[in-house]
Amino acid sequence: MTNEADLAFSCRCGAVTGTLTAPGPSVGDHVVCHCTDCQAFANRLGAGDHILDDHAGTALYQGRCAAMMIDSGRDRLASMHLTEAPTLRWYADCCKTPMFNTYKNGRVPFVTTLVANCDAGGRERLLGRPIGHLFLGEATGDVSALTPLSTFTLMRRFFRRMIADIVTGSRKRAALFDAKTLEPIARPYRVQDEA
Repeated sequence: MTNEADLAFSCRCGAVTGTLTAPGPSVGDHVVCHCTDCQAFANRLGAGDHILDDHAGTALYQGRCAAMMIDSGRDRLASMHLTEAPTLRWYADCCKTPMFNTYKNGRVPFVTTLVANCDAGGRERLLGRPIGHLFLGEATGDVSALTPLSTFTLMRRFFRRMIADIVTGSRKRAALFDAKTLEPIARPYRVQDEA
């Protein structure tokens, strides 16, 4: 049973489940990203209708890495690199649900959870409204009413959490990385290598 301060998430078939422990605006950032890579990730897995909003945005919550727990289905998680960038994209291989974004290893501790997979009743109550929208130039439709957010601003906000995770050792409790090596628990593949 999930505490009322926690936010449950799951893949579409329910095999991968987990919890964001006490998420909220004071400990993480709820944003919407419209970059073409986030769009490609959702569409590649056939999940665009589940993940993307009317402006091709992906709602994300970026929080402390040790505050995201996998409760079941850890062995069903897979990861990929869409490009040469160090962003690692995680999904549930059982039903092709896009789930998380991280750095390529646990040395830079962050995890963004795709909000569409989180309990609908708790999303807005716990995460609050998105603080802004990233990469609006890559969005679809009229975005004039959306609040832009620069990557610089988001990185500045993230930097404090990253330092705290490194200093306290919390990055070694990240569910998606091996505690000793900080390497991903699922060996990533590169989309470019498929040809």
